[in-house]
Amino acid sequence: MGQPESGAHREAERSDRSPENSPDPASGFPPDLPPGQRLQRGWPVTHYGPVPKFKPDRWEFRVFGATADGDKRCWNHEEFSALPFSTVVADLHCVTKFSMVGAEWGGVPARTILELAPPAPHVTHVMVWAEYGYSANMRLADFASEHTIFATHKDGELLTAEHGFPLRLIVPHLYAWKGPKWVRGVEYMAADRRGFWEERGYHNLGDPWREQRYSYQEEPGDGPEL
Repeated sequence: MGQPESGAHREAERSDRSPENSPDPASGFPPDLPPGQRLQRGWPVTHYGPVPKFKPDRWEFRVFGATADGDKRCWNHEEFSALPFSTVVADLHCVTKFSMVGAEWGGVPARTILELAPPAPHVTHVMVWAEYGYSANMRLADFASEHTIFATHKDGELLTAEHGFPLRLIVPHLYAWKGPKWVRGVEYMAADRRGFWEERGYHNLGDPWREQRYSYQEEPGDGPEL
């Protein structure tokens, strides 16, 4: 028996699926969903805590930690908005078991940030920071995926405040909690460290195709000790 496909590989196969050609369950050909997920029509609002008030004159996106040159890099909102815009068509899988398929996300690819503010050679993980000190950790390889994007738009429209405006991270091959709303920066790390939900019982890796929902499912090497 062959080795099972990884979540990243499965996502790469589906990355060109668009809303108009996504399979419809009514057609008898349901979309390919991770185990335990159900197809969601519409986009539920799910987050912890209040929706922050956007203040463009105070907004800043920072890259810090183990950068290649040892310095941090900052963009204000106008500068960040001027970075090259790209789109990716990809699904979103929430750990609460709904999946939204075939959305077009527009914004700044994570790879662009890695090029503009390179990590040091020994960096293995990143911590993505958002408003109110919310954080989500992931492997550098997950962050560097060609489908990972700092989204400002969905299906050609600006994100609403409830869905993360002005900036949210989309990491299609991981559960959606790994992509925080209201992102403010990225920390490069030479060792793994758990983020907000990872410290509170969620799986450190969060691959929906392996149904990595909770920390009790972790195997040795999946993450730091709780």
